[in-house]
Amino acid sequence: MANSKSALKRIRIAAKRTERNRHVKSTVRSAVRNFRRSLETGDDVEQKLRLAICRIDKAVSKGVLHRNAAARKKSRLTKQFNKLQAQQ
Repeated sequence: MANSKSALKRIRIAAKRTERNRHVKSTVRSAVRNFRRSLETGDDVEQKLRLAICRIDKAVSKGVLHRNAAARKKSRLTKQFNKLQAQQ
């Protein structure tokens, strides 16, 4: 356990950041999961894609995801959406 005031403060800050990062990652995963589920059912696919992309961009702005990882995720989701659109 930390003994100095500054070390205790750093522990508190790290706990806050960890909690925030966990929440942001969870919302990204949920949005992607909802998008993939809507691909199978076929309802509100475009809206779910937009929401997923919005969540991914927010995670990048918070520093939770690397921008290249986010671009890769968005690209893959868009590719799935375009594939569905081509089939219809």
